[in-house]
Amino acid sequence: MSKTIKQLEMNTLRKNFEGMRDCVFMSVVGLNAVADNQVRLNLRKKGIRLQVVKNSLARRVFDEMGLKVKSAWQGATTVAWGGSSIADLSKEIETFAKKYDKAVKVKSAVADGEELSFADALKRPTREVALGRIVALALAPASRLASQILGPASQVAGQIKTVSEKKEEPAAAAPAA
Repeated sequence: MSKTIKQLEMNTLRKNFEGMRDCVFMSVVGLNAVADNQVRLNLRKKGIRLQVVKNSLARRVFDEMGLKVKSAWQGATTVAWGGSSIADLSKEIETFAKKYDKAVKVKSAVADGEELSFADALKRPTREVALGRIVALALAPASRLASQILGPASQVAGQIKTVSEKKEEPAAAAPAA
């Protein structure tokens, strides 16, 4: 392959992977054309794209992007990216890998620019779950403070109500006598 063609391919890879921080690396060998097309269409509906890459060129592009991937460059490599988070992407790829068990082998994943194992990527929370946890953590001290303020105040209010009810009983008994 000439230097010009390699440069053109690297430019295409840069353009396709621009802004990408989460991806999954896998090897897809032995999948027939019909199954491959169906998988790509189903994943595309979910916002996930697949691209087979030449390892040496992809490694250079990923290094330029600041993604230091070391363990994914043996054998044929397909890169999957897209979805709302690494967790969603990993779950979809896992479903795909289980369906085509003999043809698909997942190598590793990248989350926020850091390489990690695919098992760790599956354990990561989705974007919505992570935001929910952050909101819960932010609201926890405020709710604890509110309950500490309202707890004694409700006890005092209950005692005042009890005292006011006791004063009304003797006054109601006096007119009857």
